[in-house]
Amino acid sequence: MIGKILVDRIRNEGGICYNAEITVQDDLDRGLIECDITDDRSIAATIKKVVERHGHIDGLVNNAYPRTDDWWKRFEEVTAESWKRNVDMQMNSLFSFCQQTLKVMKEQRSGSIVNIASIYGIVGPDFTIYSGTEMTMPAAYSAIKGGTINFTRYLASYYGSLGIRINCISPGGIASDQPKNFVSNYVSKVPLRRMGSPDDIAAPICFLLSDEASYITGHNLVVDGGWTAI
Repeated sequence: MIGKILVDRIRNEGGICYNAEITVQDDLDRGLIECDITDDRSIAATIKKVVERHGHIDGLVNNAYPRTDDWWKRFEEVTAESWKRNVDMQMNSLFSFCQQTLKVMKEQRSGSIVNIASIYGIVGPDFTIYSGTEMTMPAAYSAIKGGTINFTRYLASYYGSLGIRINCISPGGIASDQPKNFVSNYVSKVPLRRMGSPDDIAAPICFLLSDEASYITGHNLVVDGGWTAI
């Protein structure tokens, strides 16, 4: 959802962008690379393809959201195996993609990475917005997104002297065919009285990738319609 809008926006602004996705086949002319982000070898192969084609990597956006089939279970129903698997797929793949891309950026002494976190990496969930629905907020999500924010700060501090910038975006709720009860509950609590759209997130990502943000690193840009302001 956000990924497609982001790719289109970057291309429309004249940039070169690749979507690394497990469900596609390689078509570099169309900006598609088959990649399993849970496999370190697949990540390495993806990076190699881009470097061989262009000689450098200017930016990386970690937007993937792999999860198990039981992702939406309530906390007391979550198994240790499920918890570990989701942390592995999301947090550890983020580590691997950053680490391998930063090897290229270190040689260049330039680059920008944007990691996608969440408001629920900053504040605790308001479970009342799930009233009247079968939805809940997965416990692992809060742990992973909170870790993403501070991992971003770590990387920004570690690589700042090389001119490499690492930031993250924390979106609020993004409209995605959620149940009407959830949408009504959510918009009644957010100051702007609406859910976000993929365009609302793609624009600040592009800003953080660009030279216009050349003095911004280690920052968590919250894009939430004011949710965390109250």
